[in-house]
Amino acid sequence: MRIVICDDEAAVRDTLAEKAKEYCPRAEVLCCQSGEELLGMEPEPDILFLDIQMPGKNGMEAAKKLREKGSRVIIIFVTAMEEYVFQSFDVGAFHYLVKPFADEKFQSVLGSAVRQYQQILAFQAQGKDSLSSEEGRHLLVKSKGTCTKVFWKDIVYAEVFNRKVTIHKMGEDIEYYGRLSELEKQAGEDFFRPHRAYLIHFRYVVKYNASSILLENGTALMAKQNYPEFVKRYLKYNQRMKKP
Repeated sequence: MRIVICDDEAAVRDTLAEKAKEYCPRAEVLCCQSGEELLGMEPEPDILFLDIQMPGKNGMEAAKKLREKGSRVIIIFVTAMEEYVFQSFDVGAFHYLVKPFADEKFQSVLGSAVRQYQQILAFQAQGKDSLSSEEGRHLLVKSKGTCTKVFWKDIVYAEVFNRKVTIHKMGEDIEYYGRLSELEKQAGEDFFRPHRAYLIHFRYVVKYNASSILLENGTALMAKQNYPEFVKRYLKYNQRMKKP
């Protein structure tokens, strides 16, 4: 496993590299000080701690270049600027660390990244069989005396009103009496409940803000208290979709 620390401040590079070696003694830990140096590294990192504000090509620009080249590196942004968090969606960032942060936080994030890396290796080893089985997941919905097979991958979002759940697909809606909470329990990690009346599929998100989510065939409300968790979960979803 190859871990790279990219930061223009030598003290930050040295500190993070030391901690990475401590937590992952078997990993190869390297440092670089600019986006240009990072893009010239061969082979590319498996896990990357990347500063955003750097002279020349900044971290966000370097990350975009990596993705354009087809890189699936696990990117963890390390910055003092919180306002860049939403741009990190565009490059499928795994996490976003805001300076200063505690050692425990760094260890937790690195541990999660290592587990993600191990999952990617396992996925590569078993081929795409697990993907095809995921594509076949479905539920049976009983509506007006008829049972209908609904594939989870086709659900854009679901909403509830007066005890009636409506499942919205592309070009078709299915209504039945039930609880949205029960649907949520079955849905899995590709779905999120941003509001008590809505359950959305990350796959169909077009854009969003702190009050609503625009989907490919509708709009869902966002409860303000659920917004931070939505942002975190959507980041993780995008990273999973970068898997080979």
